[in-house]
This record gives sequence, structure tokens and C-alpha cells, in this order.
Amino acid sequence: MARRVFLARIPGALSSHNLQAPAKINLFLAVTGRRPDGFHDLVSVAAPLVWGDALAVEPGGTSFSVECDNLGVPTDGTNLVVRAAEAFRVATGWSGGARFSIKKRIPSGAGLGGGSSDAVAALEALNEIAGRPLDAAGLARVASTIGSDCALFLAKGPVVMRGRGERIEALPREPYGRIRGMKVLVFKPGFEVPTPWAYARLAAGAPRGYVAPERAESMLQSWIQAAGAPPWDLYFNSFERPVFAKFGALPIVLDRLRDRFGIEARMTGSGSACFALLNENTDAVPVTAALREAWGASTFVVETRVA
Repeated sequence: MARRVFLARIPGALSSHNLQAPAKINLFLAVTGRRPDGFHDLVSVAAPLVWGDALAVEPGGTSFSVECDNLGVPTDGTNLVVRAAEAFRVATGWSGGARFSIKKRIPSGAGLGGGSSDAVAALEALNEIAGRPLDAAGLARVASTIGSDCALFLAKGPVVMRGRGERIEALPREPYGRIRGMKVLVFKPGFEVPTPWAYARLAAGAPRGYVAPERAESMLQSWIQAAGAPPWDLYFNSFERPVFAKFGALPIVLDRLRDRFGIEARMTGSGSACFALLNENTDAVPVTAALREAWGASTFVVETRVA
């Protein structure tokens, strides 16, 4: 589903923009090794969701500012929205400014890509406001400088990610059709998993923690070429081994969902959020109750769909 941009016309002024910034899930995430520049190479299938943050952009002035309804989100220059705006200015020479307001629905430290999605929404809004100085390739280049997983949000659908995440390829039509519009339950315990820590644990366990590039591609292509293969046949996440070893509450609950409800669930990104693709006739209410019974009242749960 394409990101929809709503334009509210303001007489005598530039238009304000209200955009949806979708969360994402990783159905497949194989980390294949560490690069000389310190980043990691990966092969992943990522899919945006219908649900996510909301970003309002009010153009004006010559500087950038951001506010958020979640007090835990920084609003200084470390915010990815501000970094995206500054990167846009450098790339285009645009001299305008804007005020950004984030309605935060995607929890932080979850592996759902909330900050990156907000940044890409801001980048696209500024490109519209400035008269589209960047084409699709230009937007992708700027997005890749902001964060490794930013470029995937430009694709508007499930993608294969390679390199450090900046090399994006649309998922072919037939396998895309297997997951498009599927019901998804996203759930997260009350704790976060820092992404730098998760990558450091993989590196500490090298080479055991990495997947050989040839094996990662073989796993992916086997699923793509197996017409009609369900999405859970693709499930894999390199981060589960180190994360589950420290945060035992995650695998215990995923095993419980399998045993009690027959649901295959996985962690997304470096965690701590997990997800399950559900059949249409699956009632998510008892599943949600079981999750909150296991993880407590702070458990975050949302039912949505693959875009």
C-alpha cells in the first residue's frame, strides 16, 4: 500500500503535509558478516505494515524543529527526522525550513523501524514541498545516508534488502501475493533490546553467529521459487540466538503461542518486538490475553495488516 499524502491548502502559503510512517517487520533476516567499515551485511525480507506513526509537516522559516507526543523521543539534532531534513538540505541546496510533529505509535527499541520510517516520511514531504528536486534514485541515496533500513520505506511494499540494508529489490509478484494484506499481530514486552548490543553479540560469536551469504541466498530463493509456500516457511532471524539467550521471556512466550494456539511467531529486527502472521479465521483476542498474562500489563499488542 502506497504511503498516502494529504495536502491541506493554506491560502498564500505552502501546503502542510500529514503522512503515515508505517512500521515494518522482517520475515527473514540473515546477517552474513561484518564489513571493514564496521557495518554488517545482511539479506532480509522486510514488509511495511498498514499501522505506524503519523507525521505532520508545517513548512516555514529556514530551520527545522521536531516535537513528539512521546516524551522519551529526543527532539534535538539526534532525531532521525531532523537528520533527514538536514541531509535533504545538503543534497538539494533547499533553503527553506519546516516544523515536524510526530504522533508516536511505534514503540522504540522494538526492531519495527519507527525512527527510520519517520525520517523517510519527512524526506518525502520535504521533496514535495521543495518541488521534487530529487527523483526516486536521489531519494534512495539520501535515505541510505540516514540509516541502513531507511531505503526500504520508499518501496511501499515488501522488499528484499541486501548490503547493510541500502540495496533494495521489490519482492517478486507471486511471493508478494502470499503475504500482501495478511493479518499481523505485533507484540512487544515491556523491555527493549538495544540494536548496537545485538550486533555486538553477533560479532562476539563470529563466525558462528553469521550465515554464509550463499546459504542466506539459497534459503531466500528456495522460498521465492516454491510457488504457494506459506510465509512462515521463510521465517528466520539471526538475532534470535543472542537475544533469546539473554532475554528468556521471548522464546518462552513464542513457544507457548505455538503449543497453545498453533501460531508461528518470530522476532523482528533486533527485537524486542515479535510478530505473527495470522490466518483470517484466527481470533487474536485470546492470543492477546495470553501475551499479557505472560508479560504483564506493559505488554504492547496491535493487530494490523501487511501493506
